[in-house]
Amino acid sequence: MIYSMTGYASATREVVADGAGPNGAGGSGVGVSVELRTVNSRFLDLNFRMPEDVRATEPQLREMLMTKLSRGKVDIRINLNRVEQTANAGALNREALTQLATLERAVLDVYPDAERMRTGEILRWPGVLAESAVSQDTLREAVLACGKQAIADLIDVRAREGAALGRVLIDSVTEMEAIVARITPLVPELIAKHQQKIVERLQDALGIATSEGATATSVPREEIAERIRQEVTMYGIRIDIAEELQRLTAHLAETRHVLQKGGKVGKRLDFMMQELNREANTLGSKAAAKELADASMTLKLLIEQMREQVQNLE
Repeated sequence: MIYSMTGYASATREVVADGAGPNGAGGSGVGVSVELRTVNSRFLDLNFRMPEDVRATEPQLREMLMTKLSRGKVDIRINLNRVEQTANAGALNREALTQLATLERAVLDVYPDAERMRTGEILRWPGVLAESAVSQDTLREAVLACGKQAIADLIDVRAREGAALGRVLIDSVTEMEAIVARITPLVPELIAKHQQKIVERLQDALGIATSEGATATSVPREEIAERIRQEVTMYGIRIDIAEELQRLTAHLAETRHVLQKGGKVGKRLDFMMQELNREANTLGSKAAAKELADASMTLKLLIEQMREQVQNLE
């Protein structure tokens, strides 16, 4: 199985405050959510955004992600949504209220002209409204549980997208193998045809009679024949693409093997795209016929399309 580097997953959980009744009655709660977004990157890049209340969970979340992922830029966002339960709304902490009143009187004794606190200010004072707080351990466990679930869902998303990309890449490999198989039998015939053209042109240039009434050259016939043989041999070597086709076949077979084997294939396939492109370029530069030039162009187009898809793989 191969994996994409792009994906999104999220997980949520409701945490009931310590001391709250069934279904959170009589207390407050916290909604915990963990969101993961991943895009392409050469390396594993983790970026956390979270409230300070749960900052202590970052090392464990980082370790969990590094165990499951090897490449990609990952944005991890943790949100806490504190919700006061209706049954607890308006409940006053009289002890805190008494302490606040004592503090206010002490201030007024020193500053008699100071304004008295308003009702809204009193209610917003920390601890005046009674609440059952969620403990740090409970909050931490909820964040880690959400993180574990989100990571598992992200792996599934990346696997599904990776499978789809794998099928596209296999189809491209199959198409390229068909092109190589089609042009391979043409090579000897094309070489022989172009060699014959070279022979005829050299015979005309060097003065060998090719038809009745042609004049002979003063250069010995054996020397001209040897020169022609050398030129034709050199030209045949220059346009022979048998080795390039063999290497293309081998690289395509290896690419197919890597895709079928699966795992962390991104970097390996990126290297294979470089090798395939090198052979396709050489094929184009040595093409001595339109059929070969067209095949080279189609191969390079398919390789470029594959390279763009490979950039998405882990």
